[in-house]
Amino acid sequence: MLARERQDIIARLVRERGSATMPELMEALDASESTVRRDLAALDEQNQIIRVHGGATAPVPRGRLVLHDASVAQKRDVNAAAKRVIATYAASLIGPDDFVYIDAGTSTMQLVEAIAQMSATYFTNSIPHAQLLLARGCKTYLPGGLVKPVTEALVGEAAIASLQNLHFTIGFWGTNGISLDAGFTTPEFSEAKVKEVSMVHTLRRYVLADQSKFDQVSLVTFASFEDATVLTDKLPEDGGFQDAGNVVEVGE
Repeated sequence: MLARERQDIIARLVRERGSATMPELMEALDASESTVRRDLAALDEQNQIIRVHGGATAPVPRGRLVLHDASVAQKRDVNAAAKRVIATYAASLIGPDDFVYIDAGTSTMQLVEAIAQMSATYFTNSIPHAQLLLARGCKTYLPGGLVKPVTEALVGEAAIASLQNLHFTIGFWGTNGISLDAGFTTPEFSEAKVKEVSMVHTLRRYVLADQSKFDQVSLVTFASFEDATVLTDKLPEDGGFQDAGNVVEVGE
């Protein structure tokens, strides 16, 4: 296969999916890693894709670009009051018989702190979330996997394998950006994949996001905008979200 043909296939796959990993592209092209790397470099120079660690993402649509994750300590006090309002509402949605998935992040940490339902069963990929749930006497499960230092989340193939046979009744996720075009996004492939798989395995899906997350785009899409209900403190005045049927404005 000629280089131009391979690059056309890569550009199409990334455009259709929003992102693609190196193994996915190698399989689709039946090509070596070094060949795919050269093609990604060429496409990146042509602004047809954005080359990132582990693969590629589609060119970023309208919105502010979020390139990197901040640490838990850095994000903990950012918009803390808004996060508490959202978390309190989210916690009220959990019933005694629920099997609950809780994503890593500071918004979901506020959710853990607000939980009043101790009879439910909880599963989280966040080490600090699990510690807090256990301290509160909640039945708590963790996946296997590699610990990502910045977010203190368990990621990678072992974490994904831990989710494959599970079926959560309700789940809550954080996000780095929300866009009508790009959906829910995060900066890094391995964490995005855990978010994506866990969301697929959940019946009722909620993304916790204060108003600063709207109209922002990070590098990897883990779900389309329509795939979950957004719980927020306040909608932005522009950006087209006012008419969205899957956004709940919790308010003060």
